[in-house]
Amino acid sequence: MTSGSKRSPRLLHCHSTFSAGGKEVRCARLMNAWSARLHHTIISAEPESLTAAALIDADVPVTFPHDFPSLKGAPTPGRLARLARAMKGFDLICTYNWGAMDVVMAHRIFGPILRLPPLIHHEDGFNEDEAARLKPARNLYRRAALGTAARVIVPSTGLERIAREAWHQPPAKVERIANGIDTAAFAAPPRRDALPFAKAEGQRWVGTLAGLRAVKQLPTLVEACAALSPDWHLVICGEGPERGAILAAAERHGMTDRLHLPGAVDPASVVGLFDIFALSSASEQFPLSVVEAMAAGLPVAAPDVGDMAMILSEPNRAFITPSQDTPALAAALAQLAGDAALRVRLGAANQARARDAFDMAAMLARYTAVYSGAMRRDF
Repeated sequence: MTSGSKRSPRLLHCHSTFSAGGKEVRCARLMNAWSARLHHTIISAEPESLTAAALIDADVPVTFPHDFPSLKGAPTPGRLARLARAMKGFDLICTYNWGAMDVVMAHRIFGPILRLPPLIHHEDGFNEDEAARLKPARNLYRRAALGTAARVIVPSTGLERIAREAWHQPPAKVERIANGIDTAAFAAPPRRDALPFAKAEGQRWVGTLAGLRAVKQLPTLVEACAALSPDWHLVICGEGPERGAILAAAERHGMTDRLHLPGAVDPASVVGLFDIFALSSASEQFPLSVVEAMAAGLPVAAPDVGDMAMILSEPNRAFITPSQDTPALAAALAQLAGDAALRVRLGAANQARARDAFDMAAMLARYTAVYSGAMRRDF
C-alpha cells in the first residue's frame, strides 16, 4: 500500500437510514475510533432519520449534505448517472443495506467510465418485507449491482452464506466481521439519571434497545411481559414508526402503567439499568444490542434468529426461544424474572463471553484493514 496524499481520506456513507440502530451505532463508533484520520459524508435514504448523528464525537470531521441525489426512486439511467456523478471526489464509497443498493448499481454501471473510487457494501439484515424469505428480484438486482464492489462486509454466518450463495459473491470478496463494542464501557456502572424517569425502589426492568420498526415485533414483547408481576416494567429504548402500535399493545394487555418509551438513548449509560434484556425480532443477523447487554452483565431472552446461538454464552442459550413464538418468549422471561440468582449467573457468563469474543478492538482492526486495502493507502 502506498502512503498516498497527506489529505485525510474522504469516505461517503450511503445508509438506508441513519436512525440509531445497530449498523448506525457501529458506524458512529468506528468514526469515533478513527477520529480525525478520516473525513465522512453521510447520506440517509430517509433524510429525516439522522438520530445516530448525536453519537458521533465533536472532533470527527463529518458532513450531512442536503443536495445529494435521493437514494429513493426508480433505477432509471438518468437517476443512476446522477448518483454516480455525486460519488466523484471521494476515496471510498460505503453503502449499507438494500436502501442504498441503487448507489451500488450506479457504481457498477458508471464506475469504470467516471473512474469512481472503490466501493464496499455492508449488509446487516432485512426489514419485515424480507424477514421470512428474500425476494428473488432483489437477489438478482443485488447480484448484478455488487459486481464491482471491492468487498461485501457482513456480521453473521447467515449473511455470509446468503452473500455467497444467493448473491453469487466470490468467497474472497465476502468479509465476515463480528460486531464489537467497548466492553469496558458497558461493564461500568450505568448512569442513574440517564433516562427521563427513575427506577423506583423494588422495581425491576425488562429492557431492549431497538428501532421501533415492524420487523422488531415490539408489540409481541409487550404481550410477553404482560404476565410478569407488577414490579416488572418494560423499557423500550429507540425511535421509529411503530410507537403507536406499541402503545396500543400496552393498552390491550394492561401494560400502560408498566411500559416506558424514552426514545433514543446512549446505550452504554442505560443498558446496565435493566435486569433482563429481551429481543423479539422476526429477523436479526448479529444484533449489537445483545452484545451490549452481555457486556453489561445481563441475562438475555431472545428468539432463535441470526447468530443468536453463537453470540450468547452457553448457559444462556437455554433462553433462546423459537422465532415468533410469543408464549415461549413469555415463559423464558418469567423464568428469568423469578430467579435472581440465575440472572446473576447468566449475566456473569455473558459478560465474560462478550469481553473475550466481541471487544471493539478486534472489529476496529478488521475494518481498518479492509478499508485501507480497498483504498490502497493507510490511514
